[in-house]
Amino acid sequence: MTTTTPARAAEAPATDRRGILLVFVGLMTAMLLSALDQTIFSTALPTIVGELDGVDHMLWVTTAYILAATIMMPVYGKLGDLIGRKSLFMIAIGLFMVGSVVGALSGGMTELIVGRAIQGLGGGGLMILSQAVIADIVPARERGKYMGLMGGVFALASVVGPLLGGWFTESIGWQWCMWINVPLGLIAMASVAIFLHPAPRDRAKPRLDVAGMALIAVASASLVLFTSWGGGQYAWSSPVILGLVALTVVAGVAFVLVERRAAEPIMPLEMFKHRNFNLTTAAGLLMGIAMFGTLAYMPTYLQMVAQVDATTAGLLMIPMMGAMLPTSIIVGRTVSRTGRYKVYPIVGAVIIAVAMFLLSTMSATQPLWVTCTYLAIFGMGLGLQMQVLVLIVQNTFPLSMVGTATAANNYFRQIGASLGAAVVGSIFTNNLIALLTERVPGGVSSLGDANSLTPESVTELPQQAQDIIVGSYNDALTPVFLYIVPLALLALVLLMFVTEVPLRTTLERDAVPEALDVEGVPVEEGDAQADAGADRDADRREPAVV
Repeated sequence: MTTTTPARAAEAPATDRRGILLVFVGLMTAMLLSALDQTIFSTALPTIVGELDGVDHMLWVTTAYILAATIMMPVYGKLGDLIGRKSLFMIAIGLFMVGSVVGALSGGMTELIVGRAIQGLGGGGLMILSQAVIADIVPARERGKYMGLMGGVFALASVVGPLLGGWFTESIGWQWCMWINVPLGLIAMASVAIFLHPAPRDRAKPRLDVAGMALIAVASASLVLFTSWGGGQYAWSSPVILGLVALTVVAGVAFVLVERRAAEPIMPLEMFKHRNFNLTTAAGLLMGIAMFGTLAYMPTYLQMVAQVDATTAGLLMIPMMGAMLPTSIIVGRTVSRTGRYKVYPIVGAVIIAVAMFLLSTMSATQPLWVTCTYLAIFGMGLGLQMQVLVLIVQNTFPLSMVGTATAANNYFRQIGASLGAAVVGSIFTNNLIALLTERVPGGVSSLGDANSLTPESVTELPQQAQDIIVGSYNDALTPVFLYIVPLALLALVLLMFVTEVPLRTTLERDAVPEALDVEGVPVEEGDAQADAGADRDADRREPAVV
């Protein structure tokens, strides 16, 4: 009878290229669902909040999704490592579809925000589990080309989302920004059910870190709340904001204490002993602020300042995809071919800093082709960075931890996204209200209900009022981009200290990366080869499992 050792069984999927491609189709569809939902509302948002009388709650349509997804990422990552990913994938897709239906049927801002939050509960799993499944079936050295295509999904969604959002808003109704997720979700669910066949493995009954899950949810929620409300709805010195700051600190400290004692911590503290993980995670957080702070409000800016319709605003985002998509794919293939990757995120950080500075110089009279050029530069920087940072993290840990590590890295990037959307939205909204109050004769109340301003209603106002609103929107948002430049430069400094180590070429589930010690520093090549040889000898001597 022929038997197979666990190590060799783990390597088997890598030889089935047809199986990998079929699984990859399902993963791409699932990632498209998640990525599309973070961008499709950007062009529809001004009309939605105007119809539902909720301009003052506009940022929560975006923030509710991002916050829910952020909280769930570590949960999906850890559970995937413990019990497998297929069933979790199905649950995540199901939750996402339920949230879409709730949002589509909403008659007010409260219901819409609840639907977005439910979507986020599933969306966090779609992103993490897609990246982790690829790590399960494709070695790190070959993974770059697949991760590059996944980065291309984000690029596609960044343009198709606003474009669809604009078209739905102007034709069959903004509710289809939600309804479209139902057929896409069914396709993704069918693909996962039919084509994803994880290798069976023995699993003990998981010991869930319930306390850790609860504490990280409290810390994440309170962090986003005080950054969203501070300086706007509440003064920074108000009891509410000070209480949220205190709750964030207390929950964070308690989380660390719980994780030190948990049998299966949701975010093992040992991960933070690895230098590459710390550097790429911190850089990812900073880039999350830049990316989502820009994507969430740029289409609104184009509609209100350039005075284009929602569909045209979506089309104007195409240059960003046109740069990000090929850049991500080319970088991924190059990394797989050469095994070198450190330079790409460094160059990406420089380009993002330049793009943020250029966006901060925009004016209401600037030609649209100039704005599109700035967005293309921004897309190129993102394409050089996003998936390479995930690849570095995955190569730092054994496959038995890849879901947890990927989730932790994405968690902090999503914290950056939450902060980016919340802080940019808060500063933008506060600036806008202050500028309108200052510039509109008779005060902002003379415009009617400011919460119901839409691009269409602005065009019906007298030209003088239109000019004031357009100038106020421009002057409220562009300074925020300049604030992001130092964050991109800080990410550049961090990434320069990343240690480039060889990408793994096997799928041994419990193998520690041979080229790294526990501090994330490469060991001597001879020592690494000797250790690897010893491990292989031990595997050969290990009794086969029948």
